[in-house]
Amino acid sequence: MLKDGKVWIGNNDKGENISIIPKMAQRHGLICGATGTGKTVTIKVMAESFSEMGVPVFIADVKGDVSGLASMGTMNENIKSRIEEFDLENNGYEMNGSPVVLWDIFGKNGIQLRTTISEMGPLLLSRVLDLNELQSDILSIVFKIADDNKLLLIDTKDLKSMLAYVDKNADKFIADYGKISSASIGVITRAVVSLEVAGGDIFFGEPALNITDLLALDGGRGIINILDSSSIINNKQLYSAFMLWLLSELFETLPEVGDVDKPKMIFFFDEAHLLFSGASQVLIEKVEQLVKMIRSKGVGVYFCTQNPSDMTDGVLAQLSNRIEHGLRAYTPKEQKSVRAAADSFRENPEFDVYDTILNLGTGEAVISFLQEDGIPSAAEKVKILPPRCSFDAISAEKRDSIIKGSVLYSKYANAIDPESAYEFLKRQGETDLARIEKEKLDKEKIKADKASEKARKRTAGKIGNSVAGTVGREVGRTIGGTMFGRFGRTLGGNLGASLGRGILDTFLKK
Repeated sequence: MLKDGKVWIGNNDKGENISIIPKMAQRHGLICGATGTGKTVTIKVMAESFSEMGVPVFIADVKGDVSGLASMGTMNENIKSRIEEFDLENNGYEMNGSPVVLWDIFGKNGIQLRTTISEMGPLLLSRVLDLNELQSDILSIVFKIADDNKLLLIDTKDLKSMLAYVDKNADKFIADYGKISSASIGVITRAVVSLEVAGGDIFFGEPALNITDLLALDGGRGIINILDSSSIINNKQLYSAFMLWLLSELFETLPEVGDVDKPKMIFFFDEAHLLFSGASQVLIEKVEQLVKMIRSKGVGVYFCTQNPSDMTDGVLAQLSNRIEHGLRAYTPKEQKSVRAAADSFRENPEFDVYDTILNLGTGEAVISFLQEDGIPSAAEKVKILPPRCSFDAISAEKRDSIIKGSVLYSKYANAIDPESAYEFLKRQGETDLARIEKEKLDKEKIKADKASEKARKRTAGKIGNSVAGTVGREVGRTIGGTMFGRFGRTLGGNLGASLGRGILDTFLKK
C-alpha cells in the first residue's frame, strides 16, 4: 500500500510504519528466506504498491501463485487479524486486483514471448546451451561471421544453417577468424537440437518482444507483467539467460535518467541463485556490471532467493534495500550463512539480528531500507502487510480471459518467419548445386563430343584405308606390271596399298 507517498511494507514491534522511499527504490534490493516464510506475499505487497504508484513491474512467477495479483483477495481470519492490527480500514485498504499482463516463453500460459538468436547474443546463448569455454569462443566466431556477412540469426534453424556453413567452409575462414574445430561445431549443433526439443524453436523467432511493451500503464496504474516460469524453471540455463537478457534489453533501450523521484520500472528476479549457479566468470562480471549500471536507467532490480550466500559479493554490494525472512540453521555451514546474513544489516541495539532471523514466523522479516540521506536504516523486525489480491493462482478460465483480453495478444500470437540466414544459405546451396550440376553436364558434353570426334575419325580412317589401299594397290600393280612383269604387279600392288593408306592417315591427322 501507499502511505504518505511511500511504499508501505509493514510495521515494526512499536507499530511504526516501515516503508520504501520511492526515489530509493531503484537502488535495488534483496528478498530472502526459506521456503514457506512469505517471500511471495512480500513480492505481491510490493508489486501492488508500485503499480498503484504508476510504476510498471515485471515478476517471474516460478510457482504459479503470483498470478493471483490479477484477482481480488478473499477475507479470512489471518487477513482480518492483520487488518485490525495495522488499522488498515482507516488507511484506505480494500481488496482488489491489479492490472496484469501474462507472458509465457512457450505461449501456453501467457502471451507468446519471443526473442531472436542475434538479440540473445553468443555469451548468453552459450549459457543456455551449456557450452565450455572453447565452444563458447567458437560460437562467438560464428556470430561474427554471420554479422560480417549480414546474415540475420532469427531462429534455431538459422543458427544450425550458419554452423553447417562455417563447418563446410572452415578453411576459408582460418586467415580472418582462426581455426574452427569441426568437433566443436558438432557439439554446438547437438546442443541447439536439444534446445529445440525443450521448446527453444518456439522461444526464438519473430515477432520479438518490444521491451517498451513492458512499460505500459493502465488508468495511471503500472502494468504488472507476470512471466509464467513454471515450465522454463526446469531449464535453469534458459531461465537465467532469459532474465538476464531482459535486463540487458531494458538497459540498452531505456534512456539515461539518473536519480528520479520514482523508478521507471521494478524488476523481481525470483530464484535468482540460478543466475550464478555454474556461471562463467565472464558472465558473472557481466551481471555485476549490469546491476551496477541499470540503476541509472531508473530500473530497480529485486533479487529473490533463499539465502544471501546464493549471490556474489559484487551483486550483494549493489542491493541496498533488504528484506530477510526466516532462515533455518541446523548445521555449522547453515549457521555461518545466517550469521553472514545478519552481519549484512546495520546493527539495532534493541535486538539480536542473528537470533531474530532464526526465529521469524511466516509473514515476518528483518528489514533495512535506504533512508532519505542514502544511509541504510538500522535493522527492524517487521510484520508484512497482507496483500489486497488473492493468495492463490488464478483459474484457467480467468487466465485465458486475461491473455486474450490484452491488446498485446494479437501482436505476438502468430509467429513470422522472415528472410534470414537459413533462407539465404539454402538459396546459395541450391545455386551451388545448380552450378555444380551445370559444370558436370558441360564436362560430360565435352567428353561426349571428343568421343564422337574420335569415333568419326576412326570410321573415316577405316573407310579411307580401304579405299586408299584398293586404289594404291591397283595403281601399283599397273606400274609394277608394266615395268617388271608378273612379279612387279604383285610387289607394286602391295607397296601401292601401303603408300595410299599412309598418305590418307597423314591427311586425316591434319
